[in-house]
Amino acid sequence: MEDLSAIILAAGEGKRMKSKMSKVLHKICGKALVEWVYGSVQNAGIQDCIVVVGHKAEEVMEYMGDKVRFALQKEQLGTGHAVMQAQPMLENKQGYVIVLYGDTPLIKGETIKKALDYHIQNGNAATIITTELEDATGYGRIIRDAQGNVVKIIEHRDANEQERAIKEVNPGVYCFTIKHLLDALGKINNNNSQGEYYLTDTIEILINEKFKVGALKIDDSNELSGINNRIQLSQAEKVMQQRILSKHMENGVTIIDPSNTYIQADVEIEMDTIIYPGCIIEGNTRIGEGCTIGPNSRIISSTIEKNVEVQNSVVIESHVSEDTHVGPFAYIRPESRIGRNVKIGDFVEIKKSVIGDNTKVSHLTYIGDAEVGKNVNMGCGTVTVNYDGQRKHKTVIGDNTFVGCNVNLVAPVTVNKNAYIAAGSTITDEVPEGSLAIARERQVVKEGWVEKRGRVHK
Repeated sequence: MEDLSAIILAAGEGKRMKSKMSKVLHKICGKALVEWVYGSVQNAGIQDCIVVVGHKAEEVMEYMGDKVRFALQKEQLGTGHAVMQAQPMLENKQGYVIVLYGDTPLIKGETIKKALDYHIQNGNAATIITTELEDATGYGRIIRDAQGNVVKIIEHRDANEQERAIKEVNPGVYCFTIKHLLDALGKINNNNSQGEYYLTDTIEILINEKFKVGALKIDDSNELSGINNRIQLSQAEKVMQQRILSKHMENGVTIIDPSNTYIQADVEIEMDTIIYPGCIIEGNTRIGEGCTIGPNSRIISSTIEKNVEVQNSVVIESHVSEDTHVGPFAYIRPESRIGRNVKIGDFVEIKKSVIGDNTKVSHLTYIGDAEVGKNVNMGCGTVTVNYDGQRKHKTVIGDNTFVGCNVNLVAPVTVNKNAYIAAGSTITDEVPEGSLAIARERQVVKEGWVEKRGRVHK
């Protein structure tokens, strides 16, 4: 079986991004630009991927990890020079290699696969993935012969008026037969005004040596758009977001206003879930079927089981079980686990806690570092006092417990099952099973006190 490889060029500085980090690590829809390109390479069935790094190399290598191989371009001396750095990793291979840029995140795996198939079926030494642009200013034009083979790439600055009228352009994505690429790389030079080695020169060399060079033209020019500044980054985000939203809608998810909904790449949503406007769903979130995600909710890297309703709320790195209602205006913080058929009401905050099945935390309550059992009622204004100024402590509330309004549970403390806590109590000691705990001063009424103090308003 012939080898399939990919080279992703990710060594450039990207000055126009005006950023301290590598251009290819800027993100759209939750993934770095270079990761999108790598994902498309994988989707095309190419397992061997070489990333050429240079500027901020350590950052790119740390982000991509061991799933790719790296070649270091110490000096940025052109695209041809960048591919030369990967040359040693190709020398013992027989097959094909695709060369892409790390800042072209919109290219699809099926496009790469189509280019490889086209290249192999036509016996090409090189194949250029091209597209047509209404405004081709700055791009090299593709000159073909009568059979459709590429005979020349003419740069915009060197093109005459007739050549500039050609709309088919060279965005710089190529498929090569490895042996032809290696041979051509050994023949390019830097005898130009920039003193750089250009990958396009390999195409000219192969054409001059009478090897067959083809071009596969694709309709969607967005796929080949490079990201050079923040404006183009936002444009790519918009295109990718539309792809993601369309995928979910095709899979049976109702998105009421796609133009006002943001969903990142790795989110999974099952059918018959409804997403209302203003929602932001990020990270490795999984949402089950039949859910309602109400307006202006934000969910990050969380699991939401089926038939859950989230209204105007935030859920971060937590698990919400089926048939539960969250919100409005609830805040579920990381490492929380909410049981089945639970009510998490308005202005409730849950932090690093477990809430048992059928429990109600209806409003204005804070539960932090706690374990709350099943069938518990948490009254309005209840607070688990979990922090002593130095350390966090745990509160345990047993099954079938009723906690009255405005109760402070000063951790570490345990309330055993079937207990009642009177409203307004501050609980500092363990509450036995089946008991009523009252921890508040007896009410004192002083008759005539207002008049004696001269505070009567007339």
